[in-house]
Amino acid sequence: MQERISPLIDRQITFAHRGARAHLRENTIEAFELAIRLGASGLESDTWITRDGIAVLDHDGIVKGRLRSKPIASVNRDALPDWIPSLKDLYVRCGSDFHVSLDIKDIDSMADVVHTVAEYGRPEKTWLCHPDLTFLESWIGRVDGAHLVHSTRLKAMSLGPERHAATLRDRGISTVNMPFPDWNGGLVALFHRFNIFCFGWNLQYPEVLTTGLRMGLDGVFSDWPDRATDAMRTVNG
Repeated sequence: MQERISPLIDRQITFAHRGARAHLRENTIEAFELAIRLGASGLESDTWITRDGIAVLDHDGIVKGRLRSKPIASVNRDALPDWIPSLKDLYVRCGSDFHVSLDIKDIDSMADVVHTVAEYGRPEKTWLCHPDLTFLESWIGRVDGAHLVHSTRLKAMSLGPERHAATLRDRGISTVNMPFPDWNGGLVALFHRFNIFCFGWNLQYPEVLTTGLRMGLDGVFSDWPDRATDAMRTVNG
């Protein structure tokens, strides 16, 4: 059995990727509610902005019609299908006693995301993700205590992971998020040495979830919140 490596965070986060999407339609309030009931300590989604300036949760940012599709940015909030929730809807229906990881798909949604989190959520439990370091850096000091997360891949770190960890630390970005196959225990330990939290996504099977938690990942993302909950119990004995 793999030796347990301590995470940097006080309690590892099990993020339900787009809610409990293995069981229900993804990115719906029902999927988020089920994920919480199944034990997820965090919820994950993607944010887009409507024409009238409301941050909503959807993966593709496209409203599909019978004849043609429209980008969410061209549609007012009240004209969207009922199953697409706003970020405010998430907090009103589900509360705020959980972590939220938001992939900022439309950068114009960031301002309303930050405003909504400040009014309805808990900034210290909010993780705002984007692949562009310059964009993330532009929001330092403007997110009311929320975490900024660099979404990337190991192969994209042209100067190597140690230099990348130092860059994140120096720029004030708290977290790195990569697909699980990019991670190993040594790499987690390296980023932790620079006080950078480590997130891994696409952990779907029980043995993979257990491995990720044992190697010290601070957050894991899965379509199966029930499996992630069981893996946490296994790891914590």
